[in-house]
Amino acid sequence: MSLPGSANLTLSGRFVQLVPLSHDHAEALSAASAEGALDRLWYTTVPSPQGMATEIDRRLALKAAGSMVPFATLDAGGRAVGMTTYMNIDAGLPRVEIGSTWIAPSAQRGPVNTEAKRLMLGHAFEVWGCTAVEFRTHRLNTQSRRAIERLGAQLDGILRAHMRMPNGTLRDTAVYSITAPEWPAVRSHLDWQLERPR
Repeated sequence: MSLPGSANLTLSGRFVQLVPLSHDHAEALSAASAEGALDRLWYTTVPSPQGMATEIDRRLALKAAGSMVPFATLDAGGRAVGMTTYMNIDAGLPRVEIGSTWIAPSAQRGPVNTEAKRLMLGHAFEVWGCTAVEFRTHRLNTQSRRAIERLGAQLDGILRAHMRMPNGTLRDTAVYSITAPEWPAVRSHLDWQLERPR
């Protein structure tokens, strides 16, 4: 069961646009992945440049099944610099996870990720009426954990030996969430991060 209006959902801001993922993005996303050899990071799963078409196929199949809403992340110039998704969708509650996210190094440490999360959280809470939005990452992925914590998400706990990584190691998964009552304060925090003088 998918969430209303999710089939062709586009979320737009000043610094980023999240558009429905398609094979039209494959070339730019392959270049974005190659930029930092992101697929070689052992503690996360970023599609390799040569595996991008397969990853797009995988995400589109999950979209067709109603369990994922995949986006291409476009910077202010319209260049595809990464991917993100709503996933593990519980439309009955409703509750979603924001995950399977990666961004090219040239688009990191700026407003792209902050605004993308602001747009996705806003839609989840204010349009879909989600009770909570979840984030998951490898316990040892300190960069990702810091980014999630900067959003205002709270650590729910660690799922020990939760999943097997492509290199065969077991991942301890750090689970974070933002609940609906927390959203107004988190929204103010994110809006300030985007508007504050730099």
